[in-house]
Amino acid sequence: MVGMELLTTLADNWFTALQSVGIIGSLLLAAASLRDDVKERRVETFLTIASEHRKIWSEYFKDPALARIRDESVDLENRPVTLAERRFVLSVILHLNASFQAQRLGSYPAPEREREDIGQFFSRPIPAAVFREQRELLDKAFVDYVERARTESERV
Repeated sequence: MVGMELLTTLADNWFTALQSVGIIGSLLLAAASLRDDVKERRVETFLTIASEHRKIWSEYFKDPALARIRDESVDLENRPVTLAERRFVLSVILHLNASFQAQRLGSYPAPEREREDIGQFFSRPIPAAVFREQRELLDKAFVDYVERARTESERV
């Protein structure tokens, strides 16, 4: 009896049931497509950030005028930061800020040991000096992130 009522109801409302199945199927396909698009955008973001990272650091390795940047014993009193060094460190800061913002938006996962790398870099005299000069112009969350990384690096 129940089966007969179900068949009668289905026969009377077959078009509505078919529409509902179509709508649900369309929503499932849209969700799957959105998930694939998000994955694709994350890969694109990763490749873009990696490419920019490579460009910045290839400049460092090509230009002998930038050799002091990673030196831990630079005397900035006697030999202040040069324009080339400042420009390079600013490029690194802008790149890291873009990477940080992409992480905050969820479109780029933080690389393993990124904080240690950032902390070590900004613990060096030249990057630290340039960062101090620029910190007021940068996003507060980014400045806090770099400062925490630098503090953690100094403790190690």
